[in-house]
Amino acid sequence: MLVPLLPLSNNRCGRWRDHRQVINGIIHRLGTSCQWRELPERFGPWQTVHKRHLLWSADGTWEKLLQHVQATADAAGDIDWDINVDSTSVRAHQHAAGARNDPPLAPAASKGAVHHAVRQNLLVFLEETVRSVKPSADPVAG
Repeated sequence: MLVPLLPLSNNRCGRWRDHRQVINGIIHRLGTSCQWRELPERFGPWQTVHKRHLLWSADGTWEKLLQHVQATADAAGDIDWDINVDSTSVRAHQHAAGARNDPPLAPAASKGAVHHAVRQNLLVFLEETVRSVKPSADPVAG
């Protein structure tokens, strides 16, 4: 299911470590907020996991995976896109009265928050997928 969306090795640096092992390492690191150097050995060298995470963040692999996962879940009816926000239940901070009228943040400043949200959504889905698959099954090839 996800394998066609994952980049192939460029064969310049030898064989790539198994995608499943690296993804599990990334999920572990993001889920526990540990330092990259503190990754358990079962995920392989921490440098490999870190570099693959940076590479996939830069080349848009995580965004492609998220879009695919969302499209699949939406087609199955597993996503409820309706959001209800009731502003009467949200209290303003005591210092909110008389706030300055600064111009809104530039789009580039808020772009990081969007990418963070995308990565968090993908992380949650990947964790659920890995946990729901039988131990002998390969969630990446799934």
